[in-house]
Amino acid sequence: QKFATLRLLLAWQWSLPGSPLVFMGTELAPWAEWSESAGIDWSLAGHPPHAGMTELLRTLNRCAEGRPALWRGDTDPSAFSWLDVDDAEHSTYAFVRWDTDGDGAVVCVANWTPVPRPGHRLGVPWAGDWEVVLDTDESRFWGSGHRGTTDGTLCAEPVMWQGQDQSVQVDLPPLAMVWFAARRPAP
Repeated sequence: QKFATLRLLLAWQWSLPGSPLVFMGTELAPWAEWSESAGIDWSLAGHPPHAGMTELLRTLNRCAEGRPALWRGDTDPSAFSWLDVDDAEHSTYAFVRWDTDGDGAVVCVANWTPVPRPGHRLGVPWAGDWEVVLDTDESRFWGSGHRGTTDGTLCAEPVMWQGQDQSVQVDLPPLAMVWFAARRPAP
């Protein structure tokens, strides 16, 4: 659960406005705090859970680079919208990051409990297909692989949810964050 929680926390940082801050060695998920006298324990790279964390950070950077909605509007309040901030019963949060120079959006949802949330309904800004671009519980990150892989799309349904005219249903993995991306359909 420590690795799952760290994966969730790092994806949370990457998805919120502002530049994420990580300390030296975070990509290896060290057991001890970094020390200038000891240096980084590079041997951790040979252990699957630590290597999974390195792969997650690589993926977070690539996802952010390819989706300007995750960084372009960092200082613009209109580039961020909460979808769900009041789900205390399930401990989930959901929000949208908007591309201020285009028609793209990334919907981010976090499950902060060790309990899977099957069939979780999530509001999305528009109709069409929403591509799953990140799931921190994937087995390549040394997660449980509860949802399978990120290779997939969800088709929005005309069901109002969380203030949106469209919604999708997703199986939320335990202690994980999932990102969905789409471009606004042409009128």
